[in-house]
Amino acid sequence: MNPRFSYREAAVQGSSPVRLVVLLYEQLIQDLRRALVALENNDITARTREINHAIVVLGYLQGTLDKERGGAVALNLERFYNQTRTGLLEAHCQQSPTLLERQIKLLMQVRQAWCEVERAVDLRRGPTNDQADRHPSDPGRDRHAAEETSQPSPTEWNA
Repeated sequence: MNPRFSYREAAVQGSSPVRLVVLLYEQLIQDLRRALVALENNDITARTREINHAIVVLGYLQGTLDKERGGAVALNLERFYNQTRTGLLEAHCQQSPTLLERQIKLLMQVRQAWCEVERAVDLRRGPTNDQADRHPSDPGRDRHAAEETSQPSPTEWNA
């Protein structure tokens, strides 16, 4: 079994809906970074595969939008996903690293916003029993503290 797949599967299981959205954004960003490397290496097959996968992930995100309950936010996200899809196709056809980098930057900004939503939801929900039983100096006291120290912040992600 692929260890990377196992890690992703474990990360998804039991995750909140907001966390799942964050994970999808992270997948999109990874796909586009790999597409950028493929573009720089003139690997058309890899670039096509990565951009196609990113478009599939965008489809998942767009498919989860609830336009009735989400109102203007859902409509804005739908517009953003459509523009991102168009930008990816344009970057692919023009073989433009600049256009790919622009899409990555925009996705990182929206991912950061979703991370802030996730933190706000977690704060409102309060600590879980497991978190409450741990000492404040325990580095494993909450899932997000561990993730924040193990993952670079979006500003540290170099495209």
